[in-house]
This record gives sequence, C-alpha cells and structure tokens, in this order.
Amino acid sequence: MTDTVKHLRNLAGVVILAGGASRRMGTPKARLMLPSGESLLDYHVRHALSLSADHVSMPVMIADNGRGFTVDPNTRANHPQASVHHIADYVAYGRDRQDDGQQTETGGALVAILSALQTLNLCKSKANATASWLLVISCDSLIPATDLWQKLQSSITELSQRQSSKSSSFDKKVICLADEQHLYPLLGLYQISIEPDLKAYIDSGERRVMPFITPIVQPISLIKNWQYLTNFNTPEEFKRAYTALTDL
Repeated sequence: MTDTVKHLRNLAGVVILAGGASRRMGTPKARLMLPSGESLLDYHVRHALSLSADHVSMPVMIADNGRGFTVDPNTRANHPQASVHHIADYVAYGRDRQDDGQQTETGGALVAILSALQTLNLCKSKANATASWLLVISCDSLIPATDLWQKLQSSITELSQRQSSKSSSFDKKVICLADEQHLYPLLGLYQISIEPDLKAYIDSGERRVMPFITPIVQPISLIKNWQYLTNFNTPEEFKRAYTALTDL
C-alpha cells in the first residue's frame, strides 16, 4: 500500500462551500470562470475527485445553500462511479424557528459543514471505518483539493498520537491553514467526531466560526506561494488569484 493510499483512508469526504452571496464579487464565486473556460465549482470538484482511489469510498459534497449550481458532466468523465451530490444546509430549531413553528434556513459556513459531517456519519460503514476527517474547501480559493490535502494530512498522525496519549490533554479536532495574521478555517480538515458539539453550538443560535474552532484548531502555515490564491472577494482579487495560480 502506498503512503498516498494509506493516508487517503483517513479522508471520509470533501465538502465544497459554494453558497456565499458574493456581493462584492458581483456574481456567485462558484460560477466564476477561469481563463481555461472551467467554472470555479468544476475546478474544485475535479480536484476533489482526483483524491479518490479505487478502494476508497469518498463522497464529494456541494453545499450551495440551495442555489442549484450544476457540475459539468465532463468534470466527472474520468470518475463515473464517484459520488458527487448537493447537500442542504443544516436547519436549526430554537432561535431559528419562525412563529408558525416552521424551520428557517440561515446559511453560513458552519451549518454547511455540520450538514456534511452528518451526511458522513450516516453513510459511515465498515468499508471506511478508519476515515475520520472531512476536507473543507471554500469557493474563495484556488488551492486545489489535492494540494490542500497533501499539506494538511501530515498533521493527522501527529494529532492522533497526542490524542491517544494518556498523559496528554491535547485535543485538536480541526486542522486549517494559517498565516501570521489569520486562520483560514474554510480551508481545513474537520474531525467527524465534532458533529454533536457543532450541532449544540448551532442549535444555541451561534453561527460564528472562530469562537467554535479556536479552542480545538491546529494551525498549519500557509505556503508562501498560496498567499494570493485565497480569500478573494472582488473581480480584481480573483484576477490576481488566477494569475498567481498560472505563475506557480
């Protein structure tokens, strides 16, 4: 078994966050077109699919907040058996409930991530019993899923060893990129086991990402060449991102 395949057994699935309003961009980021003619959503789906191995069952989930963004059939041509499907955001009760008792969808990154975690727990089987991490990728980035996974997965073994140590209280369940000033929580790995805690957090009415992940996050230094590949919010920033991608 190669190291690549061995490490892929830790990966339960990928969720692509594509539901943002993108007001400053002027168009949904998932529909942004690269110079190659490929949409940003197709770009991320294509790279996520390339993480698959013949004996690894790894769904690729699209969380677009009901926007109905479609994937070009050609994107899946080399992976006809792969699972690519849309998921609905988790809908909370309590503070999100309307007066008539109906549920209301509030959107946001955490509700999409929770939905992906719940989906993985529902489909978890003996075939992927060792897979315990969800890879999260947002549509304000051009970092390929393959490169992001390669960068982050090296920390999984270290975290597992620390968490299994009886003498250690080390309890990091989110791994994400970070630079000197910021965390990038929507470019990271989330341990499936956090689902109950995340659900309780959201059901309490909270939606903010940073207060939830800060106590449990393991930051991984952002590669210098990736600096301009992410966090773009305007057409000018997007142009700079794909220019930087071309220059890599």
